[in-house]
Amino acid sequence: MSGPGSAASSEAAESLLSLLNSPAISQLATEDDSNTGSDDLPSDHEDSDNHGDYVCSRPDSSDSDDDYRVPPPRRYQLENPLGRPYLGDLPPGGTTDPAGVERSRPLYQVLNTDKKKVAYFYDSDIGNYAYVTGHPMKPHRIRLAHSLVMNYDVYKFLEIYRAKPAVMSEMTQFHTDEYIEFLQKVTPDNMDSFMREQGKYNVGDDCPVFDGLFEFCGISAGGSMEGAARLNRNKCDIAINWAGGLHHAKKSEASGFCYVNDIVLAILELLRFKKRVLYIDIDVHHGDGVEEAFYTTDRVMTVSFHKYGEYFPGTGELRDIGIGTGKYYAVNFPLRDGIDDTAYETIFEPVIAAVMQYYQPEAVVLQCGGDSLSGDRLGCFNLSMRGHANCVNYVRSFNLPTLVLGGGGYTMRNVSRTWAYETGRLVGVEMDPVLPYNEYYEYYGPDYELDVRSSNMENANSYEYLEKIKIAVIENLKKTAPVPSVQMQDVPRDGFGMSDEQEAELDDLDEDENQDVRMTQRQWEKRVERQDEFEESDDEDMARSNGVYKTNGRSRQETNYATTAKADDTMEVDSGVATPAEPAAEKATDNDDTMIDEAQPEGAQTEAETEAPAATVQNVEDGEPKVDDDGDVDMGEAAPEDKTTETAIKKEEVEGISATEAEHDNASAAPANDSAGKEEADVTKRASGSPEASDAQTKPVENAPATEKPDGDAVATTADKEADNGEAKA
Repeated sequence: MSGPGSAASSEAAESLLSLLNSPAISQLATEDDSNTGSDDLPSDHEDSDNHGDYVCSRPDSSDSDDDYRVPPPRRYQLENPLGRPYLGDLPPGGTTDPAGVERSRPLYQVLNTDKKKVAYFYDSDIGNYAYVTGHPMKPHRIRLAHSLVMNYDVYKFLEIYRAKPAVMSEMTQFHTDEYIEFLQKVTPDNMDSFMREQGKYNVGDDCPVFDGLFEFCGISAGGSMEGAARLNRNKCDIAINWAGGLHHAKKSEASGFCYVNDIVLAILELLRFKKRVLYIDIDVHHGDGVEEAFYTTDRVMTVSFHKYGEYFPGTGELRDIGIGTGKYYAVNFPLRDGIDDTAYETIFEPVIAAVMQYYQPEAVVLQCGGDSLSGDRLGCFNLSMRGHANCVNYVRSFNLPTLVLGGGGYTMRNVSRTWAYETGRLVGVEMDPVLPYNEYYEYYGPDYELDVRSSNMENANSYEYLEKIKIAVIENLKKTAPVPSVQMQDVPRDGFGMSDEQEAELDDLDEDENQDVRMTQRQWEKRVERQDEFEESDDEDMARSNGVYKTNGRSRQETNYATTAKADDTMEVDSGVATPAEPAAEKATDNDDTMIDEAQPEGAQTEAETEAPAATVQNVEDGEPKVDDDGDVDMGEAAPEDKTTETAIKKEEVEGISATEAEHDNASAAPANDSAGKEEADVTKRASGSPEASDAQTKPVENAPATEKPDGDAVATTADKEADNGEAKA
């Protein structure tokens, strides 16, 4: 086969052969032979199953049908002149290392034979959140730690879960509704409209508003609460949530980079099944939020080892031991700068041993804040990675249900390595110091090792100081005896009485299809109208606004305009006094609600009573509107039957009955009582427009201002009655 293409292929093959036979490649092969101690290495053209060679096709050439093989990846040596642990330019092979590099030793070594069931909670979205530019808290550190856990193959010993984010109704088991509603509503775009709330809830400086704030809090709290729930149901021995441990958040206030206190929420979940819960805090800062939440109860003992002095949050003094029922159940071990592994071990193990002896908890919550490590951006302790992990391993040795949480830690490469290493210790393996290749490999230069070393920082904690504090703490623990107890009630082992399979199926459903529709007490109070919220006066005002009035015992009569008698066209009278009615009409009306002054002499009447004006009647046949004395237009007049009845009542109220009328009444009392139907007929007759009724309604007086001159009959009737009244008075 000949031609330009054939010549180019031959040149490429010769170049590749010369590269493989170069001195550099030969030197690498010689070093590998000497390190492995084997003289029988495969030749360049022999297959090698031991090294997992990467096979590539031979260039298009008719000279040979053999395959050319790239030399296998070489084992990493610390004295590599390039300063890099792996030869990244070599193609990957079929080895256990993600980068395809064959390691000289395994990734881990199994230490403990007592295998524990460990649940590991991780949400891949957690690394997408960032506080603000330059803020020391970086959720991305959790993603780095998870990457190491996966690339060390520690995941083989874990049950990895992605917990449901906590919702508002779950967060309000500890926090106030108003505070959680604020966290749910506030965003960087609308934060200016929440300036008052930001000051009220301490949001803004150390705890800034950032995109996805509420979702970030939900992921953090959801993992801790789900871990506690699995411990309650005995589905695991240890639960890990490195996204949790935010121990500074208060009931209605953010603090110390913490918004929602997932630790308190998890402990509340544990207390549903456990009588006593122990909380241990090895963060460099005092766990003030958790201590404050359980400061008055003996069901939770809080133990905190922290820096005390002019240091955030400024709490955690030795004398802070709790109050009330919770006295001696808050343990604080104040420390100074620069404590190292040896000193920390001499105080941690004796104190925790005494706590286990006197308190006998049924579950443990361990907060593993990484800011107590040496070289932390905000910390001031001098613990190494192994000194920090020794605390975790010691708590594990008590074989109690344990919830392990994250916390502080502001040097990402250190805290991620420490949490990955402690994950391995919790499952009972020792991880290799040499880091495997991973997507964040460059973070761990220049040594690329799984280690955080102590520095030469001075330890300000003297032996005498530590012993003095330790003795005082243990003496306080002795005062807690006997072990506190609490009455427990039976709780269903499975949530909602479901089997494990049904519960798992429910967990897999989409959250939108299973929304939590429960309402808080505050929301219910918004919907329910309390019976004692309004007084009777409020109801009366509302009734008046709707046109309903109290009748004081009298039945309200509806005006029937179809049967109303119309006034005479030529008559418009404004009478100044009330017209006396027939005695029968007065007797027919029994409901007199007006109180009469009995001290007033009989027959006496005031000037105001004699000059009480009557209603003005206006002709309506010509289409003109009715106008009363108050100037109201078209205000419906009562029917004549109402007018007659009201006139009789007013007469009895304001006028004394003369002696002649009284005698006439006594003489006619019996016939009136026996003929009630006849009297009602008389009243109806007068109301229907009889001459007597018309005279009673329109009787004028001489000194009364009349709008029109009354007719002759009305004047005669009035004169006759005035003469009768004069004779009676004489």
